[in-house]
Amino acid sequence: MKFSGTRTLTLVAVAVAAVVLAACGKKEAASDVQVIKIGHVGPVSGAIAHLGKDNENGARMAIEELNAAALKIGDKVVKFELLAEDDAADPKQGTAAAQKLVDAKVNGVIGHLNSGTTIPASQLYNTAGIPQISPSATKPKYTRQGYAGAFRVVADDVHLGGTLGKYAVETLKGKNIAVIDDRTAYGQGVAEEFKKGATAAGGAIVGHEFTTDKASDFNAILTTLKAKKPDIVFFGGMDAVAGPMLRQMKSLGINAKFLGGDGICTSELAKLAGDAMKDESVFCAEAGGVEGEQKAGMDKFRADFKAKYNADVQVYAPYVYDAVKVMATAMVTAGSADPAKYLPALKAINYKGVTGNIAFDEKGDIKNGALTLYTYKGGERSQLAVVR
Repeated sequence: MKFSGTRTLTLVAVAVAAVVLAACGKKEAASDVQVIKIGHVGPVSGAIAHLGKDNENGARMAIEELNAAALKIGDKVVKFELLAEDDAADPKQGTAAAQKLVDAKVNGVIGHLNSGTTIPASQLYNTAGIPQISPSATKPKYTRQGYAGAFRVVADDVHLGGTLGKYAVETLKGKNIAVIDDRTAYGQGVAEEFKKGATAAGGAIVGHEFTTDKASDFNAILTTLKAKKPDIVFFGGMDAVAGPMLRQMKSLGINAKFLGGDGICTSELAKLAGDAMKDESVFCAEAGGVEGEQKAGMDKFRADFKAKYNADVQVYAPYVYDAVKVMATAMVTAGSADPAKYLPALKAINYKGVTGNIAFDEKGDIKNGALTLYTYKGGERSQLAVVR
């Protein structure tokens, strides 16, 4: 069948109009979706990359769940976008990563993992007016700088180090206590608080030696401490250093119990230490924890995380997950993702998360923060107690 020229032109016009209308419809639909950028920074390269990836996966899990829920802020459906940066646990790289997020005009930041990167980065976020929630930085200074947008969802070193110091003396019956720290903001801070707690409980600090967060040979400092016959050795630092240190303690015949903060309190430590880790010879504290009926939520999170990433939670993935959800909840409550508008809602938040109830004090610290004490049995972390 043949059509006249006029008929053909009419059909073409109808087709073009349909395409234009469809495109306009898509454009209108797209304009109804608000993209909210959430930054995350952690060390996904370097010696503690396993911890940084753990944190980043916690953020991704939360972002995916938020998007699946099709949340609305005001009258618009929102889509959360994760902008993940690597700081390699290095302060200079941390500030560079922070500047990238500032330049990208993120609506909020979750991170950093280490105190040594969190604190300098916080100055940039504060200047830009971007709220920041750290899931794991424990140095007290972070929330004592007077920054309105600085928050953390875990207890700080005063609580963590002090509690471990008391535990070393009162429960483990330590008398001669040696201390080593890696001179990072975190390692030095938690070691000093441990010393205060142990001394107040009646313990004697027989030596304090120093290393770095990149060291692998500890024979000189361990030989010095061995001569002082310690029954407790406390290490302020991360698991990547603690594992080799435990191996060298064994080779030197140092049989002291080994203690550390959340930096060593990981699933990876047993692999790093190998056969140098005897049952109930290593003790650590995680700067957070749940008990009672709240434990079911944490157990479910760990199971879901394992199913999704084929990896066990190292330490702080659930705290990152909750931090993302807390920030999103504040935005929904305020009806805005504008940092200046949702910040008051964030300050006033009362959120029930997988890590427990989250509310902040006037400094931005979590209220009634918990600690979980662990030892290791059969190469696995074994919970001892949750304390507040």
